[in-house]
Order: sequence, then structure tokens, then C-alpha cells
Amino acid sequence: MSDTMEEGNIVGWLKKVGDQVEPGDVLAEVETDKATMELESYHEGYLLYIGIKEGPVPVDGLLAVIGEKGEDYKAALEAAQSAAPAAKEASPAPDEAQIKEAIVATPAAAVDSPPANVSTQASDSKIKASPLAKSIAAEKGIPLSAVQGSGDNGRIIKRDVENYKGANAPAAAPLASTQLSADVQYGESPISQMRKTIARRLAESKFTSPHFYLTIEINMDATIAARKAINEDPNVKVSYNDIVVKAAAAALRKHPNINASWLGDKIAIHQDVNIGVAVAVPDGLVVPVIKNADVKPMTMINAEVKALAAKARDKKIQPSEMQGNTFTISNLGMFGIEEFTAIINPPDACILAVGSIVQKPIVKEGELAVGNVMKVTLSCDHRIVDGASGAQFLQTLRSFIENPVRILV
Repeated sequence: MSDTMEEGNIVGWLKKVGDQVEPGDVLAEVETDKATMELESYHEGYLLYIGIKEGPVPVDGLLAVIGEKGEDYKAALEAAQSAAPAAKEASPAPDEAQIKEAIVATPAAAVDSPPANVSTQASDSKIKASPLAKSIAAEKGIPLSAVQGSGDNGRIIKRDVENYKGANAPAAAPLASTQLSADVQYGESPISQMRKTIARRLAESKFTSPHFYLTIEINMDATIAARKAINEDPNVKVSYNDIVVKAAAAALRKHPNINASWLGDKIAIHQDVNIGVAVAVPDGLVVPVIKNADVKPMTMINAEVKALAAKARDKKIQPSEMQGNTFTISNLGMFGIEEFTAIINPPDACILAVGSIVQKPIVKEGELAVGNVMKVTLSCDHRIVDGASGAQFLQTLRSFIENPVRILV
């Protein structure tokens, strides 16, 4: 379901042994390294055998058998099982210091989910619903007891929760102060496929790519005025992040050596400028990609970022929408973080960490004044980028952000 998958996690089956299935029927829900996705049947027949009811399955592992009703499938099953590749051994766990460093430097814009209603969770656990439907309902705060199921035997499935309009829905019981920590799952818990991928990719990046960091301060006075003027049009909406994305794309076009990837025995200089924008989701971090950002207006960038971020949080984003990045931006400014460093998102040569806009004393035309400044930090792979080329890129980026009209030239 994605090019980086090594295994999938069966969350639950929506069909049971003996059920008739047709092409397009949803058989099971599978957690990948990107999202929870529905596994559709490509065949017509009857579900004769389920290999793994719940848990991890390696790529090319045997999931189920579909055939004619009453068909003897055991010989074919034994042959398939004997030919199936053995499951790969689990990668060794990183030591505690590596975990802490990866957590501290993870380039994510954290999004806190509101605590789930404990009494609703308790009652919902007894209602027949697919795992994906339960997950979506919990995220949206929808009580499953108010949802009408359209699946087998009244089972609540994904579309039932998505189509729920809230009419006649009972009000959620208030959460008592003594129950505030009841939703916390203390102790050990299984690692999701997304978290496994984040741990693997960030560890590989941090401990394989030689990182170095360059920080620059940008005067945002003109940018603030420009954004205010742009947003005076009621049909236009541009954020500071959109301006940074557009400015970075324009700067990459002038410094193609930054828009590059390390390929082991060669360096790829990319023709397209595709900006990945780090977005936090409840399970971890995804990076939707804005393709050809250098030729798109900021209004289009704004619309794409919003749409892709919403799809990521609803677990509907497709693998193709998170591939092809040549540069990544991680923005924590909206959380009041003034400055931070981010881990490079492979295969990019650099990642830009964007801090908040703060007021501070600055020297303007030889006099002390109050100005609005923003710090950005460029994390660079020293195998591709040297200090001078990274500094030149930041100078160009600063000139574009401080004078947004130059992006159009």
C-alpha cells in the first residue's frame, strides 16, 4: 500500500469465513506506515480461510483464501505457505539516548487531541463496529451509540461514522475532574506502523547523514504588512507558512545544489521543486508534498496544504501525495517555539525549521526600534551541502521573505 512498507498490521476483518465477497468489497482494515486503509477484494467468491486475524503481516505474506463455496483449498494453502518468504527479523531497538534525541528533534508540528470521553469509550467498546470506525468516531467525538450501522448484522463501518450528521445525538456526559487521566494508557503499548517508520527513518537520517545547522534571523515587518494587504481581499487567504513555502521554493530555484539528494555513489540535482510540509497527526508525523511549488501562487499553496493536512489527520491521504519531496519545511511557530533544529527528511539534502514571529529591539536606520523577527534554522546534509552554499541559500531566502514582492520577479 506504499513503497516504504515492509509489513502491514491487520486491525480487523469486516468479513468472516463463509461470507460471499465481490470485487470492491472491503475485507479488512490494514494499518500501514502512513495510515489505516481498507483492503478491498479483487476477486469474486467466498472467504474460505483467514490467515491472520489481527497483527503484523510481512509484505507478500498470506492474508486469506477466496474460492468457490466448499472448494478444497488446503493443498493450495500448504503450497503457498511453504513458498511464502519468512518474516523479516525485527530491527534492533535503538538505545535510550538515540530515542531521546530523535524525540527531541522530531520535525513535527504537534497537534494535541482532546481527551476522549471515558464513559462513552466504555459503552462504545460493547457496540459492534469496525476498528477504523471506532478510531474515526473517537477522533471526531462521535458516540457510537448514536450511529446507525449499515454493515453485516448492524455493524458500524467507516462510512456510517463519516455520514453521521449529529441529529438526535445524545449529549456526551461531562468528564469528571477525577477522570481526567483515565484516558491515558499507562504501561507498554504496541508500536504503530507509522511510529515504526518514523523511528527507522529518523534514526537512519540522524546517524547516517552528517548534520550541521545554520540559523538566520529575518525581519518580518514588510512581510506582515504584505500579508495584511493580501488578505484584505475576502476571497484570498494566505498564511505566513505559505509565504515561507513560496519563498523557499523560489530560493531553491536559484540554488539548485540545495534541491538535491544523496544517492550513495552520486548526487541527484532535482529539476522539480517539491516542498514537503511536516504535519503532525495523532499517531505521529506525515509529510504531504506540494509539487512544483515554485510555479504555484501562494493561494494555491494555501489550499493544497490545508487539503492535504486535513486528509492526513482523517487518515485518507494517499502514498502518492507524500512522495517526491526535494526539500522539507517544519513550522512550530504557531506554538510559540522561537527556534529549533529538525532532522533531515530523507532523501532531501536539507530541512528548514521555522520559529515564531516575536517582537524585539532591533537597529533600524541607525536607531533602536521595536521590530518583528523570525528565526529559521537550516539542517544540512554535509555530504551534499557545504556551509557556504547553505549560507547563500539562507541569504536568498531572507531577501525573499523580507521583500515578498521579489518572489514574483
